[in-house]
Amino acid sequence: MVVAHHGLLLAAILLPEFAIRPISFIVVVIVFTLVQWIAEPLIMKLGEKRAPALKGGIALIVTFVGLLVTDLITNGLTVGGISNLLAATLLVWLGALIASVVLPIYVFKELREPKK
Repeated sequence: MVVAHHGLLLAAILLPEFAIRPISFIVVVIVFTLVQWIAEPLIMKLGEKRAPALKGGIALIVTFVGLLVTDLITNGLTVGGISNLLAATLLVWLGALIASVVLPIYVFKELREPKK
């Protein structure tokens, strides 16, 4: 969730009606991250009890909920309809996934170099 802003930026660049007001970017990222932080354990618990097969899709569901709630409670994020919400869910999830894999490799070079 720390890299959520990468996914939000990716969605803002690629989706024409998805917009984040520059002045509200930090607020949008904080609200989105807080919503995900609160929603993830709740959705995980519900998923384990009601639909264990959904366990792999929990991150997508949490991202969807995070975007929906952030859009509803802030003025800085405009999703632009249900199709944009679904596309943004995939893009934000994918952007966060890529950033969480790629950033440590390039930013923390000591992780990829064997210790001597």
